[in-house]
Amino acid sequence: MNIYQKLVEVRKSVDYLKKESKSNQYDYTGSAQVLASVRDKINDMGLLLIPRITDKNLLSETIEYMDRDKPKKTTTYFTELNMTFTWVNADNPEEKIECPWYSQGVDIAGEKGVGKALTYAEKYFTLKFFNIPTDKDDPDAFQNKFGQKASKEVLSKIKAAWATLGMRANRLDDQSSALYGVPLMQLDDEMAESFLNKLTEQLATGGKRDGTNG
Repeated sequence: MNIYQKLVEVRKSVDYLKKESKSNQYDYTGSAQVLASVRDKINDMGLLLIPRITDKNLLSETIEYMDRDKPKKTTTYFTELNMTFTWVNADNPEEKIECPWYSQGVDIAGEKGVGKALTYAEKYFTLKFFNIPTDKDDPDAFQNKFGQKASKEVLSKIKAAWATLGMRANRLDDQSSALYGVPLMQLDDEMAESFLNKLTEQLATGGKRDGTNG
C-alpha cells in the first residue's frame, strides 16, 4: 500500500467517538481517548507521525479583581503554535505527507502553555485529519447537527468557561473568529462544540481561576 491507502485504512477503523471524559458539568473527548482510537491501526499500517513546531507566540493578560474586599490579580498566558505534522510510510520512508497546523494553550501558572498546546494539537489534528465525529449519545446524532446554528445553551457554556479562565469578555469574538472565521454568535453547532471542548479541557487541566493567584 502507498501512504494514502494506509491513511484511508486508519480512517475506516474509527466511526465516531463518544464523549467519555468529564469536567464539572461538561463532557468532552479526551486526548488519550482520541489517540488510543487510532494508535493500533497506525502501528499496523506502519505509519509514523512526526510533529514539529515551526513558530510560536506567547501573549499574557493580567486582570485585577476584588476577592473578599482584597485586591487580587491573575495573569493568563496564551500560547500559540504553528506546527507541521508529517506522516511517513515506514515501509517506504520517501513517502511523506506534510500538514500545517495551528494550536493554542491557555494557562494561569505559565509553565504548561506549550505542553497544553502540543496536546491539543495532536488531539485535534487526529480528529480532523481522519474526519472523526464526536458526540455524547448517538453515532448518527452528529449528522443531524451539522450546519445548524449553535444552541443558546452551548453558547452560554462557552461564555462561562471563557470567564472562568480569566479572559476578557470582549476578546471572545476575536478568539472565535481566529479559530473558526466567524464571531461567537455565528458559530454552527459543530464549531461551537469544538470551541467548548477546547475551553473545557483547559479548565480540566488546571486553567481555572480559583482566586488564589496573585
